[in-house]
Amino acid sequence: MSLHGSYDSENIFAKIIRGDAPCYKIYEDDDVLAFLDLFPQSYGHTLVLPKHVEARNLLDIEPEKLSQLITVVQRLAQVLTDELEPAGVQIAQFNGAPAGQTVFHLHFHVIPRFAGEDLAIHASKMADKAELEALQARLQQRIGAL
Repeated sequence: MSLHGSYDSENIFAKIIRGDAPCYKIYEDDDVLAFLDLFPQSYGHTLVLPKHVEARNLLDIEPEKLSQLITVVQRLAQVLTDELEPAGVQIAQFNGAPAGQTVFHLHFHVIPRFAGEDLAIHASKMADKAELEALQARLQQRIGAL
């Protein structure tokens, strides 16, 4: 898919926002939802997306809404760093299929990076559900304490 086109309200992130598909939610407010990636590139890989914006990519969102979104990205990067103590944190955002975008609802990846890990853009292995649930509980507790 190119950078331009119409928004598909049946994409998986739109379904998650509506509650039509499950997720391992770690943060939610009126405008932003964050949850653990089912196919993580690294332990703690989190997706952060706007809830009430039909934006396929970075070019489709109002600056005020983008500001709210990136503020949560920064906050969650800090939470993940504090909780998991990675060697680094990667913030990624893709626009259009040629750039690596696979779900056409604007979203940011917050990816803790640990020494010796592969820096693959897309993971092929699904995370263990019990591991996701345990991490979800840890992160929700830390976020709730902020």
